[in-house]
Formats: sequence, structure tokens, C-alpha cells
Amino acid sequence: MASTLTGVPPAVRPTAGHPDPDPLLDPDPAVAAEHAATESLLRCWARETAAERPDDDLLSIPVLGGAARLSAPVRHWSACGWHRFGPATVSTGDAAHPVDAVTVAALVAGATGRPEPGQLADLTARVADSVGRTAEILAHRRAISAAPADAFLRAEQSLLLGHPLHPTPKSRDGLGPAQSAAYSPELRGSFRLHWWAVHRSLLAGDSATGTPVEQLTAGLYGRPLPADAAALPLHPWQARELALRPAVAELLEQGLLTDLGQHGEPWHPTSSVRTVCRPGTPWMLKLSLGLRITNSRRENLRKELHRGTEVHRLLEAGLAERWRAAHPDFDIVRDPAWIGVDHPALADPNGLDTVLRQMPFGPADRALCVAGLVAEQPVGRGRIGSQLADVVGELAARTGRPGPTVATEWFLRYLDAVVLPVLWLDGQAGIALEAHQQNSLVLLDALGWPAGGRYRDNQGYYFRASHADRLHALLPALGAHSDTFVPDQVADERFAYYLGINHVLGLIGAFGSQGLADEQLLLAALRRFLSGPAATATGSALPAHLLDAPTLRCKANLLTRLHGLDELVGPVETQSVYVEIDNPVARA
Repeated sequence: MASTLTGVPPAVRPTAGHPDPDPLLDPDPAVAAEHAATESLLRCWARETAAERPDDDLLSIPVLGGAARLSAPVRHWSACGWHRFGPATVSTGDAAHPVDAVTVAALVAGATGRPEPGQLADLTARVADSVGRTAEILAHRRAISAAPADAFLRAEQSLLLGHPLHPTPKSRDGLGPAQSAAYSPELRGSFRLHWWAVHRSLLAGDSATGTPVEQLTAGLYGRPLPADAAALPLHPWQARELALRPAVAELLEQGLLTDLGQHGEPWHPTSSVRTVCRPGTPWMLKLSLGLRITNSRRENLRKELHRGTEVHRLLEAGLAERWRAAHPDFDIVRDPAWIGVDHPALADPNGLDTVLRQMPFGPADRALCVAGLVAEQPVGRGRIGSQLADVVGELAARTGRPGPTVATEWFLRYLDAVVLPVLWLDGQAGIALEAHQQNSLVLLDALGWPAGGRYRDNQGYYFRASHADRLHALLPALGAHSDTFVPDQVADERFAYYLGINHVLGLIGAFGSQGLADEQLLLAALRRFLSGPAATATGSALPAHLLDAPTLRCKANLLTRLHGLDELVGPVETQSVYVEIDNPVARA
């Protein structure tokens, strides 16, 4: 998508010492994909080793025990970690040789830690998979410019390069080419759901909507069902894989599960791949999907299903009314129902459970996934655009004001519309949200200014132990099945990373790396916001922590990947590797 900037610096702005064309714009999608992967790996290394900007704007990493050096020119050094680099080379003396992303992965892994051979093989294989899928995505999007009219779906399909600080952002092992075309949001895929009938003796589920969940899924199925059975929607890939599992195959053979095949109008994968939507339908579906996407196999856990219905009931018990009184334009996208299968032979996760998520947005609503909003789009001619750049450029053209001035005002309005309500929920209710950019949505008004927000994700809630009595007074059974209460220090660490580092500093980094605004100016604006009366009145400890802590605890995606951790498995305290990074927000 070509940017329509007016009065805004180019989204790709080489430093004075590196005027070469941006490698992400290479006409060969494979070359651009290799570079995108290399940049992500170098960003991870820089963050996880606390690297400082090199004086000569040439990143140089000793590798192979000092026998060689991995180097890349610095195109943009970001205070928030969203660096841009030129092509990487490796040298063993005076000669420097171009290097591909898989080699970069092996070199930086060795420079970051001491991975086991199996860990290194897994990392490099998944980097190769991610590079190949990115090349496929770029080739497709450069050839086909048509986009859906629905703003929500358009943003969900915009993460062409993936998480800019993840070593394998587009890895999806287990998908063949035809499956990738149908199941990938970036390829604008769509598919019909696969349906099974579940005998009522095995039926599991819950609904906080006032309507039984089996009635909700029957309405989505829209066909007659076998007697004493409920309709279970499944991802087509998952249905085929489930039928090969011995315990499930036996239930199919016994007639307790019945394969009804694929049926209905197409559904569209969103940015998480396994959550699907169909414009005009009141529900989205969060399907179980056994693919390993980035770090985790995406099969729904029972505690997450209970968490979704619990949060809906908690909000409806009076918390939402208090929250809306303070912040009427922010809410949680609810997950108020789920359906699945119970049987002693099935483990947790069993791969059969599906979440029903309310779809609160109409086709005219400008509800944008923040990760999709800021995502680079190296598909236009001569410029890397983004939806964020388009929005700022259109506002600058309409108002006649300089682009950086508009960007700064947009950012300040964003803090009030999206960040402040999340701080309120933490400070006033003791609920810290895992509000990273992909879990967060911004609502734009007709002109493009931030006007509200939404949070989504039935995995990402941290109920503070210090607020347990007050939360239980609203909903006495809260947490009994969802395993959501955590010590305050755990909530503090995760909240600071997801909202502070990933979300807000990531937004500042996007503005800076795309040449839309100066990062130091936005950091100063953030400091004023955090020290102001509105943020202080929320009662959240995060503003003071961001202002005063010299370092912050930050998730290390490269180290987490090297250790082979599945971030959906095990105690929340040990699901990821965290490191200390310098805090760019801290007051001098």
C-alpha cells in the first residue's frame, strides 16, 4: 500500500551516512524478506544484550568466539528499540561477505548465549520458514493491491512482516502452500468452517450471554443436527489433525463425535491466524489450532475459556459501569461463551474447544489493531508506508500543519483514549491487561484522531492478589477455574512490558523509524502524560515506575525462542525469558 503522506517526512529516511535505497523495497520479495528477518534478529540482539548506538553507525557483533564479525550499517537508531539496518555482512578479516537471515540467526544466537544443538537447529529452521512465508506474503501483496472495505479486517491483514522484535515472526510450521493461501490473514485468505456434532453426553461449555452456547453455535451452523447433538465449529486444518489422534478417532468411531464436513460462508483469519471473523456476523470465533505460531501451539486451554466468561460476568457485575463512567469510549471485546468436549481420554488442551467472541464493530467503524496500524507495508513504489503514516499524512494535509506536529498531537490523544483507561483498570480494579499492540484496538473518528479503544484476549489478564477481596466481592467464584490471580510483582513486570514497552514504546518507535516524528519529543510528551493528574489519579503504579526506574524488565524473544519455551504452557512466572533494558522514559 503506497503511503499518501503530505507534509510528513518519508516513511523510510536513511541517515546521512547511509543514503542507499532501503533493502525492504528490493523488487525481489525474497531479498526483502531476508532483510526483514535480519533486521528483526539484529533488533533482538541489540535489545537483549543492551547494545548502545555505535559511534560510527556501524553495528559490529563479535561472532564465532571472536573469529569473525557480523556487521550492518545503522539506518535509524531508535531509543525504543525499533532500529533500522542496512544489509548485513560477515567478515573474518578485510573481506566482508553478504549473509542470509538463517546464518545471522545462528551467529547472533551464539553471540547471545550458548544454545544446545537442538535449540539452534530449531531456531534456524523456523527462521527459514518465517523468511519463506514473508517472501510469499510480499509477492502476493505487491501483485494484488485490492483491499477489503471493512477497516477492521483490513488492519487485521496488515502485519506483513510481523513482530519487529521477534526472531521468527511469520513461522507457521505445518502449513503447506495451499493451506497457507487459505489460512493466512496477510494473504487475505478465507475458508469455510469445519463442523462436528458433539453428543450431549460429551458436551462442555459455558455462556454468560443468557443464551445456551449450543443454541449460539446451532445458529451459526444453520442446518439440522443429529439428535441429542450440538454443533462444534473447528478450523479445517485442526479437524483433519484431530481425526488422527487416537482418543478423538475412537470418539468418532463410536458416534459420540460426528464429522459434518465444511459448511457455510467463508470466514476470514485475523492477525492471530486462529481467530476468525465474518463481516456482518455478531460473533468472531477463537478456534483451537495446533500449529506452532511464533512461540506457541495455539490450542485453547480450559483456564482461558473460563477466564473469558469470568471477565464478562465481572464487568457486568458493576465494574463496567464504573469503568465507563470514567472512560466511556473504552471497553473489552468480550469472550462470553465457549463450547468444547469433555472426556476422560482427552487432555487439556484437547484441541476441540472454541471461544465465541462478540463482534462489536460494524463495517463503518474505524477499529484498527494497533500492530496492524503501525506495521510497515513495503509494497508501494519507492516508499515504505503504513496505515499510521497514511492517517498522519491525511490529517496533515487536511489541517495544513507540519506532519511531526500532527503526529505529536495524535500520540497525545492516543494516550488519553487508549492507554489511560488501561491504567485505570489496573489501579482501580487490580486488573492488569496484557495490552500489547496486537491485543489492542484504537477507534478513530471520522477525521482519523484517536477517539477510543478496545482490548481483546481471554489469555491476557493478571488479577492482582492485593485486590482479591474487592474482586471477589463483585464475583465470589472469580479465579476458581481460570488461574488468573498472580502476585503483584508478577503483574507489575508483565504490565510494564506489555503496555509500557511493547505497546507505548513500540508506538513511539514506529513513529521514529518511519520518519513521522522525533522519538525524543514523543518520549518527553509521554513523561508529561505519566506525571500528569489524569494518569496519577488512576492509582496504577506503572506511571511512576516508567518515570523513575532506570531499567525495565523486558521479554527477550530471541532467548525465549532459543530456550524452546511455549508461552502458553506452565506457570506464568516462567513462560518467557526476561532481561533488563535501559528505560528511555526515565526522568534524568
